[in-house]
Amino acid sequence: MKRRLFKKYYFGTAAIVILSIGIMLGLLVITFNRHISAEKHRELQNVCDSVARFYSDPKSSREDSLRQPTYFLMKSNAEMLDCEIYLTDESGAVTLCSCDEWGENGICEHIGMTFNIGELEKTVSGKEKFGTVGVFKAPGYIAATALEDNGKTVGYVLSAASSESIKAVLKKSLEIYALCAVVPLILMFAALYVMTYRMNKPLKLMSEAAHAMSKGDFSKRIPVTSDDEIGELAASFNKMTNSLSRLEETRKSFVANVSHEMRTPMTTIGGFIDGIIDGTIEPEKQGYYLNIVSQEVKRLSRMIQSMLSLSRLESSEFVLKVTEFDLREQILDVVISQEQRIEEKEIEIKGLDALPGVTVEADKDFIYQAVYNLVDNAIKFVNKGGTVSFELGVDSAGAKFSITNTGAGIPGTDLPYIFDRFYKLDKSRATNKNSMGLGLYIVKTIIKNHGGTISVFSKENEFTRFEFVLPIGK
Repeated sequence: MKRRLFKKYYFGTAAIVILSIGIMLGLLVITFNRHISAEKHRELQNVCDSVARFYSDPKSSREDSLRQPTYFLMKSNAEMLDCEIYLTDESGAVTLCSCDEWGENGICEHIGMTFNIGELEKTVSGKEKFGTVGVFKAPGYIAATALEDNGKTVGYVLSAASSESIKAVLKKSLEIYALCAVVPLILMFAALYVMTYRMNKPLKLMSEAAHAMSKGDFSKRIPVTSDDEIGELAASFNKMTNSLSRLEETRKSFVANVSHEMRTPMTTIGGFIDGIIDGTIEPEKQGYYLNIVSQEVKRLSRMIQSMLSLSRLESSEFVLKVTEFDLREQILDVVISQEQRIEEKEIEIKGLDALPGVTVEADKDFIYQAVYNLVDNAIKFVNKGGTVSFELGVDSAGAKFSITNTGAGIPGTDLPYIFDRFYKLDKSRATNKNSMGLGLYIVKTIIKNHGGTISVFSKENEFTRFEFVLPIGK
């Protein structure tokens, strides 16, 4: 079973925090222990040095005049530092002790106890700071000072403290540290839970929305609640969802429109062919209906060509084949190819003979198609006996071409959608069944791919003007 991102992040972070605190606590214990140990050894060493200065000859301990003052010095320091202090002869045998028994009786169980000379020497040199000196049952903190007479060691002062007191201090310190850390840890884990939840929630919503999109539901959106990377991701996800939603609507519209546009000519072709085959259509009328079939086939060919052009333009592998050519000559070629239609509708052409030569660098075939579609559209919707005007020039933006036709014009409500795929004007003014509603969309896509812009201006029952600007050199 997959672990949820929230649990992985929360418990992973919590584990890191606990591990970090554990490491910090371990370092604290080690540092604290070293510091206390060093401080304890320093104190024990000071005591040994103090007693050694006061009592330099252990042999004199047999003299009552020095034994009692030395004992009181050792006793007071031992009580103050919670340690035991011993005075030995050169062999390491104890001759004086700081315990209560010696103070009461002048003798105690430690008298005659002998420390290991080798370990005593290591302790004096500072090499041994924790040990048993061959006598104590459990290792403890030790320090020693040699008593010398004319350069010869005649005895030792040894101080020893149990490690239990240090352990008790460390234990108490750890307890205080743990108690002080409980509340911050609880607050930290609570804050971590809230932060993790808030960070994970948009991701969870995105996962749910993505799952819904895989089933065709594009209605879910992610609330943008922060101005950080997660917020940017949520906003980008919403934009992507909107784009996919529009793409899905376009796809459905495309399928519906293509099905509708192709169904009519296919039905016409099929009906007339069947009528000719089964004899329903009389032989003398077959030529008339075959001509209709030919027109419908050509219409299907134009539809397919438009869709192929659209597919090519929107392909990720589409590359412009840029060449240098005269835009004026291309416009003239398009208009000449429409001469028959122009004469049939008695259209007056204006401005064509005044067009200046303008050299551009662009994909010649696609620009030809863009100009052709605009001219075809103008001729299609111009009123009979109306006017189609042409203008061409160059300004700071680039080469500017415009074509204006008189006629019914385009309602203001339709203008924002005139370049959309499969969009057609009101059926009462767009009865030409040769149109799929792709021509102007293809023009816009071609000009956009060249880095240009296209716009439309219209006034109902007066005129319609399309204008595109093509950057020079692109």
